[in-house]
Amino acid sequence: MQVYLVGGAVRDELLGRKIKERDYVVVGATPHQLLQQGFVQVGKDFPVFLHPKTKEEYALARTERKQGEGYTGFACEFSADVTLEDDLRRRDLTVNAIAKADDGSLIDPYGGQQDLDNRILRHVSDAFSEDPLRILRVARFAARYHYLGFTIADETQALLTNMVAQGELNTLTPERIWLECEKSLNDGAFADFLQTLYSLNALPSISDALASTWAPDIYKQLNARYQYANEHKVTEPSLLLCQATTNLCRDSIIALATSIRLPNDVRDMALYLQQHLATLNDEQLNSNELLALCNQLDLWRRPERFHALLKAAEVANCGPLKLQQTLINATEAAKKISPQQFIAQGIKGADIKTALEQARLDMFTHYLTKVQVI
Repeated sequence: MQVYLVGGAVRDELLGRKIKERDYVVVGATPHQLLQQGFVQVGKDFPVFLHPKTKEEYALARTERKQGEGYTGFACEFSADVTLEDDLRRRDLTVNAIAKADDGSLIDPYGGQQDLDNRILRHVSDAFSEDPLRILRVARFAARYHYLGFTIADETQALLTNMVAQGELNTLTPERIWLECEKSLNDGAFADFLQTLYSLNALPSISDALASTWAPDIYKQLNARYQYANEHKVTEPSLLLCQATTNLCRDSIIALATSIRLPNDVRDMALYLQQHLATLNDEQLNSNELLALCNQLDLWRRPERFHALLKAAEVANCGPLKLQQTLINATEAAKKISPQQFIAQGIKGADIKTALEQARLDMFTHYLTKVQVI
């Protein structure tokens, strides 16, 4: 039995990047042998095991055979006779098909090291085209390593474009598409992810509206926003995805949320920022507009949503709003106004709500008038 470090850990180590997780492949072993050593199998029919102490993943060397549609239509075949080279051949890119032995030596049967040196993303074999998920994965890798000068090999670009033209992305579930988008958002390179999909004619699979409005200026704008987010450690998917949708209309955002099954908080923030960004940037913002905004976000019970919107607007502007501190001070003061003070005055029924709204409006007028006079 031989154990090798494989995949992203080897790739990132060779690139001098921080290793986030380590995966291993085990050659010449059976499930029974690993179970005897205390490993825990993940799933019933899949040869992946968790190490009893480190909880890192150890997978038996395997091959995969296409037997159905989509990214799940594969039969997994594993035995002690499957070689390391067989296992590496099923991987997507040559840079992900390098293994490292215990003694530090590298096993690289498909030229991954040379492609790393040349900054090339190249598919390992023709079996690449059997998995439509790889369209999004390659776009994600191209985006993540764009800053290092990586490009997609011409033959791989042609293969990806053909896969898109054949409608392969249509076999992916909306949830799976969102998961790849979320991973790219976590990488901080979502603008390059969208740009790569656009170059492959694959962006309509994310959003027809994004594809139809995509332009060099939008790409440049998004790059600046994500650079600002990276520098200020803004990592929440809801605050990042909405940066790409500020130029879309409400209906297009709702269509996007449906097509790739956005989580509710991500969808809502995209809608909020699209609707309110111009209002928040208005130096002549009036108290009625601010009260309507706060009521829509239910600032009074959900103040975190208002503060998240301010942060999203800050990222969109690549800097704090001009009225940011005033907005914070005004809303903090308005939140302290309690219905109890009006009840104590003998106000009853629906008149309590009217009095409360007026008091909040007066508070906003006080703060906004003061800053505009200054």
